[in-house]
Amino acid sequence: MIQLHTDCLVFETSDGEAIPCSAKDVTIELLGEAARHIQPHIIQEAAMAALHYFKSDKGRTVVSVGEFTMALERILRGFGYQVAPTLPPVKAAPTHAETDLSLLAQKTAQGKERVFLGALRDHIHNQLHEGPSVLRIRGLRDAVKKLVGARRWGRRCQKLNDQVVEYLRNVALHHPRGAKFTLMIL
Repeated sequence: MIQLHTDCLVFETSDGEAIPCSAKDVTIELLGEAARHIQPHIIQEAAMAALHYFKSDKGRTVVSVGEFTMALERILRGFGYQVAPTLPPVKAAPTHAETDLSLLAQKTAQGKERVFLGALRDHIHNQLHEGPSVLRIRGLRDAVKKLVGARRWGRRCQKLNDQVVEYLRNVALHHPRGAKFTLMIL
């Protein structure tokens, strides 16, 4: 196996092709015309930050072009730039989406927490693809008590409650829509 240069990643395209390439070259290609409006050292820093994120933080050398684009967009927003990838037009977005965790817990109670969290992730991602401006999550307390099998709230309930809240925040944070919606946990 050939070892990659330190500033390279293997990029997977949408048609399944894997291409080793410098993070800087891909960054410039993805930015297109927007690269003219950004100082070259900022582009270099953003490319190196994205490279570090995938190689050091995530321990990955193979990433999809979409994943790299989202990371790059997040990094450039941190530098104060508003750069967004060109996406196909999407149907009109509903303003609110709501999820009842107690119903979801009831459907997945046999599998306990892991099945519940997987089903929750899929459900949330499906709702976010519809483009709501507000995502309401209700029934957390009841769902936790069902999953734990408790009648009264205890330490184990609180621990699972905190894990579900953290999980919801991470799913929302790492979703491609980023901070373009409000997450409400009731």
